[in-house]
Amino acid sequence: MARSCKGSVLYNGVEPYPDEQILKLSDSFIRSESLDNPDSPSPSLELEVRVLNINAGRNKAIVKKCKDLADYSVFIAKVREYERTMPRKEAIIAAIKYCKAHGILVPFLEKYGTEVLSMLLTEWNTADAIAVARKEGIETGIEQGIEQGIEKGIEKGRAEERKEWQSVVAKKDVALAEQAALIAELQARLGEKS
Repeated sequence: MARSCKGSVLYNGVEPYPDEQILKLSDSFIRSESLDNPDSPSPSLELEVRVLNINAGRNKAIVKKCKDLADYSVFIAKVREYERTMPRKEAIIAAIKYCKAHGILVPFLEKYGTEVLSMLLTEWNTADAIAVARKEGIETGIEQGIEQGIEKGIEKGRAEERKEWQSVVAKKDVALAEQAALIAELQARLGEKS
């Protein structure tokens, strides 16, 4: 028998969020009555994920259990604090320096400081992701359209070429038939003279 598993998401966004919240996958679906049992519109499978707010000052008991998590919360809080008075890149660099000077995430920041800077400078959001996916979809559609157009063009060209050859053959058949009739007529005349 399999052990039960629990999923957790750590939230550190800027929007207000409770210390803890349970998200259910079924909440993202439009409810419809089951065809098998109209009295039971609930899903057959459910996924629940526990979301924990790890922003500075939130869920202290959980954050306290993991030094890296506590340090990460401080680092993000420092980035946000510095962003109030300086551009994002400078704020991240200042937060990295602060953390190194205060023994926060030191091994990680010494090893991956450049990647952290790059990652935090690259803001991801749903609208951008949708726009990128849409652009890629359009490009794929255009490529497929071109391929299909080329294939159809080749097929049409072959069909036209067949028609052209059939026309040429038909004209030659007519010419041969005319020549055969002429030969038959000449043979008949020669046969009359003898």
